[in-house]
Amino acid sequence: QVHVVESGGGLVQAGGSLRLSCEASGTIFSANAMGWYRQAPGRQRELVARMSSKDGTTFADFIQGRTSISRDSTKDMVTLQIHNLKPEDTAVYYCNIWIGDKEYWGKGTLVTVSS
Repeated sequence: QVHVVESGGGLVQAGGSLRLSCEASGTIFSANAMGWYRQAPGRQRELVARMSSKDGTTFADFIQGRTSISRDSTKDMVTLQIHNLKPEDTAVYYCNIWIGDKEYWGKGTLVTVSS
């Protein structure tokens, strides 16, 4: 069974930085896509950034210039760094992984940005 675990969330002040990490375990094959989504209260889950062997790297417009994403294929791990955090970045951040045609989600990690 594939398990996805996120880490790095917490409470930060506006203007600060945060690093989120995600690692998948129990995988037989390497992930072909890994990325991050977020969901704020009353909002739909939305893409933050992802890396795909097919589509390359994609960033959401709201995060352009404030984030970087990296992938360690040997460990099925993906890391997201966000800079200049804003209160509107407050959300639960979810790690998303595709292995073949199967999709897996982490339980999420809460990021709270204070003004």
